[in-house]
Amino acid sequence: MTESSTPAVVLVHGAFADAASWSGVIAELQEHGIPVVAPPNPLRGLAADAAYVASAIAQIDGPVVLVGHSYGGAVITVAGAAENVVGLVYVAAYVLEKGESLGELQGRFPEPPLGASLRPASYPVSYPAATAVELAIVPEAFPQVFAADVPAEVTRVLAAAQRPLAAGAFTEPASAAAWRTKPSWVVVAGADQAINPDVQRFGAERAGATSVEVAGASHAVAMSRPKEVADVIRQAVQATPA
Repeated sequence: MTESSTPAVVLVHGAFADAASWSGVIAELQEHGIPVVAPPNPLRGLAADAAYVASAIAQIDGPVVLVGHSYGGAVITVAGAAENVVGLVYVAAYVLEKGESLGELQGRFPEPPLGASLRPASYPVSYPAATAVELAIVPEAFPQVFAADVPAEVTRVLAAAQRPLAAGAFTEPASAAAWRTKPSWVVVAGADQAINPDVQRFGAERAGATSVEVAGASHAVAMSRPKEVADVIRQAVQATPA
């Protein structure tokens, strides 16, 4: 991506989804002339995923507003330490402290329905011997847990196409907390069944973030309410230096 006077927006998807989950938000941002890219998030572990996203950021000339959904919030917390990142936007996401894991943060609050709806499977980490565990949402629970305000015919496709998250990502501590030195914004999904909304509110308060709550929104708020999410991202772009 070439240098622009407007900060570029980099959208990082979370677990059980892919970059297409940002489609509505991308369209909204592009309509306002904001350069945007949505790289794949490998979902194999916090350090590795953050390094991948940081490599994508490093190839952008100029400032970047980094946006993370769900587990993608943990990823941008680490990757956001990159020098050209000028703002962070968390969308129904985990806002970790340095040294903190997803499990530690979530463990301070009542467990959401997501926890009981995960199905483990194995995947190879070195052929042919070693394996590790990854987690996906059981298809029957996916609509209610992940995307209750998205049309049923869409959620059936999302459930079939979901991308699992390595189980180890839940216990891996964040090596940095970029929000300590970068301005941040948080979109709270008020009816989230995957990440307790109180976890999102706590993260926003701890980070001193500008917080916007979308009442009645599911975890898939970027899909069901793309304009509201894009509006917050635009605020971040307008508030950060070009």
